[in-house]
Amino acid sequence: MWPVMDGIKVVSFDVEGTLVTPDFSYAIWFEAIPRHFADRKGTGFEEARRAVEEEYQKVGDQRLEWYDIQYWFDKLDLGIPDPVMEGYQSRVCYYPEVGEVLSSLSGIYKLTVASGSAREFLRYLLRDIEPYFARVFSSVSDYRRLKTPEFYRKMCAVLGVEPAQVVHVGDNWQFDCVAPGEIGIHAFYLDRKRQGDHQNSLASLTQLKAHLSG
Repeated sequence: MWPVMDGIKVVSFDVEGTLVTPDFSYAIWFEAIPRHFADRKGTGFEEARRAVEEEYQKVGDQRLEWYDIQYWFDKLDLGIPDPVMEGYQSRVCYYPEVGEVLSSLSGIYKLTVASGSAREFLRYLLRDIEPYFARVFSSVSDYRRLKTPEFYRKMCAVLGVEPAQVVHVGDNWQFDCVAPGEIGIHAFYLDRKRQGDHQNSLASLTQLKAHLSG
């Protein structure tokens, strides 16, 4: 059963897996970084990738360092990440419905980004669509935390709205549905592959648009 949503002022979006495909980030983490590490160490690419992935796993995705590309470039002694990331800009790809959905909602609601990606990534991921958004929030870069209920509470305070006036959608059940839902945000789980049977799940952002419309 869908929640009753009256008085919505803000529609908030996760980025990776929601607006943007994982292609760019995958290329950075699993192609660019291992390639530069291989060049530095004088080893083959596959050997370098295994070594880099082992370092990733030692940290794990529940720690902030996992999302901090400057941390990894420093740790692996790779220099400055920006020139490397710029070279992969062509890998940024938006899901097919994104442009139309953002365009149609932007005249009705204040659109925001609530992402767990660092701003170093968001600079590239949002390059073609950032004008749609009134604010861009990075939990990692702005608040040094994952997307916890407290992060969403801070976001609402900055926007000057109550949680019940916000809709958020994203593809991570814990970070995009459970966490914002705990403070009263209307949260939707974007399950593009339809792998689960979660309540308030959507197969595309077009369904979110349809639901907001009525």
